[in-house]
Amino acid sequence: MNTLERKIRRVGDEGRAALIPFLTAGFPDQSRFWPSIMELDEHGADIIEIGVPFSDPVADGPVVEDASRRVLADGVNLRGIMKELLERKGLLQSGVVLMGYLNPFLRYGFEKLADDAAAAGVHGFIIPDMPFEESAAFRDTLKQRDIALIPLVGPNTSEDRMRLYAAESEGYVYVVSVMGTTGERGAFDPRVADTLRRARSVFSLPVALGFGLSEPAQLEQFPADARPDAVVFGSALLRHLDAGKSAAEFLRRWRQA
Repeated sequence: MNTLERKIRRVGDEGRAALIPFLTAGFPDQSRFWPSIMELDEHGADIIEIGVPFSDPVADGPVVEDASRRVLADGVNLRGIMKELLERKGLLQSGVVLMGYLNPFLRYGFEKLADDAAAAGVHGFIIPDMPFEESAAFRDTLKQRDIALIPLVGPNTSEDRMRLYAAESEGYVYVVSVMGTTGERGAFDPRVADTLRRARSVFSLPVALGFGLSEPAQLEQFPADARPDAVVFGSALLRHLDAGKSAAEFLRRWRQA
């Protein structure tokens, strides 16, 4: 069992959903990013997704896109992220996932990226613009180092296609709530519950829900058989930190839910 799956299963045994905050590397600025990561780790994050900035983040809404633009202008890049992670290896209790687009990973080189990620304590990757048909080489390279390539599925993903991912995937399955970009939403389309049910029926992995979560109360709209095993929140956290508030304060309301 991959480290990420084990962490989510353990939390589920405690009767709650795993908490997976997303934070763009270097945001709100380079002096506050790593203290925020450590604060997330210390105050309840089970897995932390670190966003690798890219100039054309096609799956991201305005908040994450603006964060990428700002940190790129500040000189944040993948090599720097890997170096900083290596220096902090062993300090984080949370699982660590790098979420980013294919171009920076290709430029880095899959073999070197996998080696450096393993050395730095990375447990998984999410690559929104890498289709299943082009993922085999990188997935196999990661598997050799016990690193998961996490699949994304959405309302338009058929059960047949889910089965393709389910046969190869590790860690958890990331269910996106909309056929669109990241960002806060007040309520979810009723079809999201159906997507969660379909994913649970196909995958043996834990099911995480993202794209739109900002408040624990949003989960109350889902019936028991459609509740996710984990929740991912990014835009709301970025806005919270950018306003000068603390990561601990943001996580507190999720831990108390």
